Amino acid sequence: MSNEALGRINQVDAGELNVGFADLGPVDGPVVLLLHGWPYDIHGYADAAPMLVDAGYRVLVPHLRGYGTTRFRSAGTLRNGQQSVLALDAIALLDTLEIRTAVVAGFDWGARTANILAALWPERCRAHVSVSGYLIGSRDSNARPLPPSAELAWWYQFYFATERGRAGYEQYRDEFARLIWRTASPQWGFDDATFDRSAASFDNPDHVDIVIHNYRWRLGLADGAPELDDIERRLAQRPPITVPTITLEGDANGAPHPDAASYRSLFAGPYEHRVVTGGVGHALPQEAPRAFADAVIDADRSAQAERAREGVAHV
Repeated sequence: MSNEALGRINQVDAGELNVGFADLGPVDGPVVLLLHGWPYDIHGYADAAPMLVDAGYRVLVPHLRGYGTTRFRSAGTLRNGQQSVLALDAIALLDTLEIRTAVVAGFDWGARTANILAALWPERCRAHVSVSGYLIGSRDSNARPLPPSAELAWWYQFYFATERGRAGYEQYRDEFARLIWRTASPQWGFDDATFDRSAASFDNPDHVDIVIHNYRWRLGLADGAPELDDIERRLAQRPPITVPTITLEGDANGAPHPDAASYRSLFAGPYEHRVVTGGVGHALPQEAPRAFADAVIDADRSAQAERAREGVAHV
């Protein structure tokens, strides 16, 4: 299958999934794994990925479970959207492609997945870039009420907790996504063609199940996979991230997101935070691809410098 923006979409069995992914750049180049969120898709990196290829990287951009051409290998597998399983999907893809380490970067759900990889599997992450910082959560913390104005921003989470919400998302998934794009990035003047290109990825037989399960799991309204309980307990302790990291925030992000000061202490290695100006919203890699690509390159350079320092220290 071909893709106008990202070239050929490859398919490979990896863990529970047959994953659809773009694979760009030199096969022997240093690897960057780019992870998208909801309600977005791999086209969030349509402009940033070629910039990274130009810098010599091999760039992998997979469709998450429930998106695009990614499919479950078994009809009986739980359509699970909890946070840890998305990280295990990424590990399974790297393992299948025999990739030991990569720069891992993402936004929205993809940022949380990148956080988990960097926190629990730092040996697989050469460097780390996260839009909106540290997003690892727990069901215990999600059970605590927020001030009403903050709860209002999460309206769709409560909508999805109902069967009316599931039916509404099933029927109006494109309209729903367009609304989220506009509210999360109020100054982003995306056109219909840009939206439609990503919306095609929501026409996946498992999309609604994954999205609904993700948000219900967060609120303790749906069970996850019991075999992931130990990982979730580790994540609930908010493990620090030691790999070299750059966090990014748009100056016009209309989606719920933490203040940068609230997560600074959770990055224990080389770290930098950047605010991207010019009316940049939640879909930062798509709205400001040059700033995002530069962050990936700079985080990798920081990792190289850190390895050099460690090498000198051990001589």
